[in-house]
Amino acid sequence: MPAMPNTAAFDSPLPLDAQGILELAARSMFQLFSSVSQGMFLVDKSGRIVWVNEGYQRFLPDLGFSSLDQFVGRMVEEVIPNTQMRRVLDTGQPVLIDLLTNRAGTFVVSRIPLRDDAERVIGAIGIVLFDHPETTLQPLISKFALLQRDLDDARRELAVQRKRQLGSAGAGERRAKYTFASFVGSSPAAAEVKRQARRAAQSASPVLLLGETGTGKELLAHAIHAASSRASGPFVSVNIAAVPDTLLEAEFFGVAPGAYTGADRKARDGKFKLADGGTLFLDEIGDMPQNLQAKLLRALQEGEIEPLGSNRLVPFNVRVVAATSRELAALVREGRFREDLFYRLHVLPLRVPPLRERRSDIPALVEVLGEDLALRSGTAPPELLPDAMALLAAQPWRGNIRELRNVLEQAAMRSDSHTIDAAQLTRILREAGVEPAAPEPETLSGAPGDDRLLRPLAEQVAEIERRAIAAALAAHGGNKQATARRLGISRATLYARMENPV
Repeated sequence: MPAMPNTAAFDSPLPLDAQGILELAARSMFQLFSSVSQGMFLVDKSGRIVWVNEGYQRFLPDLGFSSLDQFVGRMVEEVIPNTQMRRVLDTGQPVLIDLLTNRAGTFVVSRIPLRDDAERVIGAIGIVLFDHPETTLQPLISKFALLQRDLDDARRELAVQRKRQLGSAGAGERRAKYTFASFVGSSPAAAEVKRQARRAAQSASPVLLLGETGTGKELLAHAIHAASSRASGPFVSVNIAAVPDTLLEAEFFGVAPGAYTGADRKARDGKFKLADGGTLFLDEIGDMPQNLQAKLLRALQEGEIEPLGSNRLVPFNVRVVAATSRELAALVREGRFREDLFYRLHVLPLRVPPLRERRSDIPALVEVLGEDLALRSGTAPPELLPDAMALLAAQPWRGNIRELRNVLEQAAMRSDSHTIDAAQLTRILREAGVEPAAPEPETLSGAPGDDRLLRPLAEQVAEIERRAIAAALAAHGGNKQATARRLGISRATLYARMENPV
């Protein structure tokens, strides 16, 4: 492995000429970035990796390499999926801040070209600034996600107007609406499902999203498509539970001209054809009628469909992402879902956690949902008092994030001010037939001999810390900067504690 660039000049007297000062500054900056970054590597002008620092080596196993020798000497595109380093070498232009997602995770990176005395590009430096952006940059990512959704809404509205003007709808306009930044949360459960989903995005195998209604399965399906190699292709979704059984076959496979009485004289493409080259999202797959399950299985196995009323086989190329809130394994045991189709879909199963398993994400979700409601209504975001935030954090949320949003929206619409207290939320929950759960006490208590005091000390300390963070977040309405200041820790430490309590 090539040695790290020589820094012996640090021991020599400071050069007096401008060129010498520049060279010393360059070496100093190189050494600084190598020590404070999460990882760094160098490529030569051909794009071949020639040096990797110690920090970057910890990513090698996730990239599929068991030793440094397997990594160094390879072309950068071969070993780092989705890298844009080639563009830097070709254009000579740096990319100072970028998000890179591959099977090793999501990273905030910089890419800087290296030049010789004649200003010719002779290589480039890749620097990993952050390796957990969803934690360290959560406030910025949340704001970006809101702006991205507004931009997507505007684009969809323009697309609708354009379709009306042209009198046609193109499948190429079907795009993913969300990215992983849209999945708000830094709790261990949220971080884990995003990690698994990012890895799934790098595969071509079917993905099966499992979880209760309202947990964000459709959002993750969009994000998986957006992070995959099919991102430039269409994202087509069909909610099986929302389509009458008699129309599902036509919805999936399309209709030949005049296939039945009243059918259009022109052929109509089905979802498989519309999704060709992209991703097909099958929502509520557990509700698919049994007579159609065999046809779906055959289509997935053969890679071809037969439109309704046609004898012609039409090939397709789609990546399938399916989702269900039902227990598919139980349906298989009951004979209501084909076992062979189950195993065809159950290749990369991802369980999306319910909101009650990620309660520490509630303040961040309240902030993002509140800002989203404010943007759509043209008003200021609702401000939750500490007792209201504590009440929200205590609820079991049977409807998960969808129910949380509904409660916030009702509270914002029915309040005479932007301030919301626990009493208002209590009334809304009870009107929905839910008896609100009481917030947990903020401190541990117990008499000598209480079993709660006989647990391992580290476990009790961790519980106190979790409650302290939750109380501070509630007191400051989810504002993490104010929370960190109140607790006397940095924001980076706060995010780390929220993700991995100790």
